[in-house]
Amino acid sequence: MNRVLELLRNKYFLSVIAFVVWMLFFDKNDILAQYEFKSQVNKLQEEKDFYVKEIETVKKDLNELNTNLNTAEKFAREKYFMKKDNEDVFVIVKEVKAD
Repeated sequence: MNRVLELLRNKYFLSVIAFVVWMLFFDKNDILAQYEFKSQVNKLQEEKDFYVKEIETVKKDLNELNTNLNTAEKFAREKYFMKKDNEDVFVIVKEVKAD
């Protein structure tokens, strides 16, 4: 018990404790801010991974479009509903019923 009281009266110990408390809770870069920064970094990393995969897919599609004319025609018909002069295009939209 005496040892604890001596420790609490020590000005260096109190200074260190005050510094630690300040850095953990009151500083601009406290624990809560660090947690928020970490979660934001994780979210941005997930977005980056998603866009990198999308870029790879688009590059693959672009390569196919540039190398094969049949692929270009298929792409134009499916994505942009283009047609030849003597054709009609019917777009069928399925309705989603709410339960």
